[in-house]
Amino acid sequence: MGYHWPFGTFLCKASAGLVIFNLYTSIFFLTALSIDRYLAIVHPVRSRRQRTLFYANLTCVLIWLFALLLSAPTALSRDVYDIGNSTLCAVWHRSEQINLLVTLSVLKSVLGFFVPFLVIITCYCLIGRALLGSRGLVMFENLQEAVEAQMDNKRATKAHDYTKYNNWATINDWVVSISSANADLISRQEIGNTYEGRPMHLLTIGKKTGSAKPAVFMDCGFHAREWITHAFCQWFINEAVSTYGSDPEMTNLLDRMDFFVLPVFNIDGYEYTWTNDRMWRKTRSRNSGSSCIGTDPNRNFDAGWCTVGASSNPCSETYCGSSIESEIESKNLANFIRSNKSIIKAYLTVHSYSQLLLFPYSYKYDLTADHSELLSVSQGAIAALRSLYGTRYTSGPGATTIYPAAGGSDDWAYDLGVKYSYTFELRDEGRYGFLLPESQIKPTCEETMLAVKYIASHVLNNLY
Repeated sequence: MGYHWPFGTFLCKASAGLVIFNLYTSIFFLTALSIDRYLAIVHPVRSRRQRTLFYANLTCVLIWLFALLLSAPTALSRDVYDIGNSTLCAVWHRSEQINLLVTLSVLKSVLGFFVPFLVIITCYCLIGRALLGSRGLVMFENLQEAVEAQMDNKRATKAHDYTKYNNWATINDWVVSISSANADLISRQEIGNTYEGRPMHLLTIGKKTGSAKPAVFMDCGFHAREWITHAFCQWFINEAVSTYGSDPEMTNLLDRMDFFVLPVFNIDGYEYTWTNDRMWRKTRSRNSGSSCIGTDPNRNFDAGWCTVGASSNPCSETYCGSSIESEIESKNLANFIRSNKSIIKAYLTVHSYSQLLLFPYSYKYDLTADHSELLSVSQGAIAALRSLYGTRYTSGPGATTIYPAAGGSDDWAYDLGVKYSYTFELRDEGRYGFLLPESQIKPTCEETMLAVKYIASHVLNNLY
């Protein structure tokens, strides 16, 4: 047909506009994909709240609208012209319009090419830097070497050390020793035995007054491989008693309230990480009808039990158990909290890793009745934590901040009536993960101490 255009004015404008629209949408979606990859690789945890279906749909709509805006001048400037025996679909402009057309062309080039190009290049440079180990995820080519590197090979003694990872036997001896040496501030009791028969020691830290005081319950080591959490509970107990009388804030807390601290919750699993499998997560109970061992204790509580983010498969890492509180460790903890519900005003459970401070709910997306206060307290706590070493934490409800997960102890405690229920996810964000080096124990514990004291002080000043 040569240059003859037989399809009319509308299709002349539409075809020209759609070509440019397709060009810009392709470029912008490539840019959005680059940003998404950057967030997924460099900030895998923090970005979970933004990388949702809602934001994906919103991004698509914005891209289409922006591409439509940039393609509109092309569509509007096209028209049908009769020249001789031919009908042309073309741009026909007067000389005084040249400056406007040049300006529009430059603007489209900048917004439609140069800016997206710079964003894409920047994203992949940052991804490359993260994968080379500056931060973000690190894949261990030799896990055994990474496990060995976690420990200080220069350790010369098996004595308890707050800046080292201590095995269960050492911790067990330490529990007896520190409670005996600080009888005016620490009392020790057993809340039951584990599946394999090990005693679950609970330490009560606080000035003994002869009457019941409001209390904070804190546990560490739900998941066996999260060694930094066990280290923190030991650090907290020592720091509390050693600074009593010299630190006004801690002195006030111990004078007016108690801390119930369970230094190691999943003792059997923790021992197994020292003797057999460093990356073991669950308890060590046997499951009827299956050769797979253990239950995820943080999926074993009566909080939307086994409905979301948990598995009914005994071989799964997130196995919820045969029933609510099927694990003796879960039942021991729950029984103690139920028996002392009238005085326990806060529940803190310490996990790793991800640098998060979470609060209910995790088993559903509904906000709690106390959401505003819980959020405000969590923000104050992570600000206090950050003030020491600049470590950045994210806070929010578990379901929307990290992922939905039913059967968690913090949700259960909140539904029981313990308003200030929080889950700590300690350092780091993924570079070392569960294999956090011993060199990071001290700074991790020091900064977390500030957050715990902030929460405890708020609880003390807002008793209910």
